[in-house]
Amino acid sequence: MNKKIDKNGKSKEDWLAQAKVLSEALPYMRRYAGETFVIKFGGNAMGNAELARLFARDVVLLRQVGINPVVVHGGGPQIGAMLERLKIKSQFVDGLRITDKETVEVVETADAADAAEAAGTVEAVEAAEAAETVETAETGETGEAVE
Repeated sequence: MNKKIDKNGKSKEDWLAQAKVLSEALPYMRRYAGETFVIKFGGNAMGNAELARLFARDVVLLRQVGINPVVVHGGGPQIGAMLERLKIKSQFVDGLRITDKETVEVVETADAADAAEAAGTVEAVEAAEAAETVETAETGETGEAVE
């Protein structure tokens, strides 16, 4: 059986499945609109460009439905690698890193770089989505962006 694929690369079945997911999500979107969600973006996920892109897309979606996402991140693997490069020994007690003054400086540097990269990813996703779809103010309908 041949599926008819539209210009967005989706079949009728794809659109129906997406509509089903959205209709199931609508009560939750209404319930949590205006709420703040704190979301951890772990260090292992941060090291994967595709996971970072998907995460950013999800954060943008939350913002679009009126939820205020606050992203906190781990960065353990990245911090550990930076400390190793700088020949600073990490100490752990019960799985928690013990941070002395030298380690805190490295963590702050790594965190600043990660935060800048994550913000750029979210902005890139928002810009890409804005370019794909425009909303007509008068009718409220959506359509493809035109040059």
